[in-house]
Amino acid sequence: MGGFISFLERRVLPVAGRIAEQKHLQAIRDGIILAMPLLIIGSLFLIIGFLPIPGYDEFMGGVFGEQWRTKLLYPVNATFDIMALIVSFGVSYRLAEKYKVDALSAGAISVASFLLATPNFTMFTPEGAAAAVQVGGVLPMMYLGSQGLFVAMLLAVISTEIYRKIIQKNIVFRMPDGVPPAVSRSFVALIPAFVVLLVVWLLRIVIENTSFESIHNIVSTVLAGPLNMLGGTLFGAIVAVLLVHLLWSVGIHGAAIVGGIMGPIWLTLMDQNRMVFQQNPNADLPNVITQQFFDLWIYAGGSGATLSLVILMLFRARSEQMKSIGRLSIGPGIFNINEPVTFGMPIVMNPLLVIPFVLAPITLVIISYLAMSFGLVAKPSGLAVPWTTPPIISGYLATGGKISGSVLQLVNFVVSLLIYYPFFRLWDRQKLQEEQGKAVTPSAAANNNNAVQL
Repeated sequence: MGGFISFLERRVLPVAGRIAEQKHLQAIRDGIILAMPLLIIGSLFLIIGFLPIPGYDEFMGGVFGEQWRTKLLYPVNATFDIMALIVSFGVSYRLAEKYKVDALSAGAISVASFLLATPNFTMFTPEGAAAAVQVGGVLPMMYLGSQGLFVAMLLAVISTEIYRKIIQKNIVFRMPDGVPPAVSRSFVALIPAFVVLLVVWLLRIVIENTSFESIHNIVSTVLAGPLNMLGGTLFGAIVAVLLVHLLWSVGIHGAAIVGGIMGPIWLTLMDQNRMVFQQNPNADLPNVITQQFFDLWIYAGGSGATLSLVILMLFRARSEQMKSIGRLSIGPGIFNINEPVTFGMPIVMNPLLVIPFVLAPITLVIISYLAMSFGLVAKPSGLAVPWTTPPIISGYLATGGKISGSVLQLVNFVVSLLIYYPFFRLWDRQKLQEEQGKAVTPSAAANNNNAVQL
């Protein structure tokens, strides 16, 4: 195991470090985070609309009228259905910040280019029996929401790259010094904005004359479809979780790196479930794998499902060091924050504890996926329950009020506890020997040296 850790440190760590510093992946990750508060707010209204309480529908209908749920869900549509717009602005804004150019102008240009690339539907109103009058066009909401997410991110990156290259080459209009800064910045953005929109417009005209008809259809066929198929499978989930924890084992935030790539896929799958659940809370939802699947059922206590390890330290540790780390980690661990464990125990660069740290979440992925696939446990309903929500509560909420979600979290906790227990006992025994001043075996000393190297 020590040789494997050494291999990861020499071969994987440099590559993962370069990926973690990649500007575009960082911008995509941070841009998606911009939309999360809105999705959480929309999810709160969705929870209120479908509380699993006997007589709840009749009570609400009697107080607020028959259309109470339709009106209550307005905020849901106003948050989830503009997901792509928000991400378009957020990705461009964050990427422009990294290039140290005007991020506000870049974000506005990105949104304009996304809307320009999105096909609109023409509406007609009847006039008499034989004619119709065109009253304007409308943008399809499906493209402004999760279905347009990949196009929004792609155009945000392209438009910002064009924008910053023109700015950096100083091909801009410069206003006199006396002009207010806000006005001056708007004129600086004039030429880059024109070029970006010209490029996107020409691209749209060309694509409209092909069988694809729109850039959304191209991205859906070439990119989004295959990625969703991979990201929504058991195999894809295992690979993602394996990569997350191998990166964590050498001290790199694996969830941030893998989430930057897979996050858009899992967010799209989440919204597919949300749309079905919103129409019928008892319908069979299309996807098991969503963002909540990992956050709430696999990562109890944080990456590695370390909440069970913290409980072991609290109630079964004999060494003072493990007891202290357990007391320090239980508060953050309940809210799925585990840096005190991963770096304080430590798990990072520790050949002994890396084994259960990788094995436990992979086992939980298999158990959770099979339980949901066979209908033993309700699938994630598409509610954007915050990842910091404590277990048991989060499982109930994320399944739309199904107790089976909480039961699965409890089962997963017990399974992870059983996986961690023998490794924890070995590590705790070693620490107790050190505290008592007893001789440490060569293998234990090697483990300790690996931990101290961090």
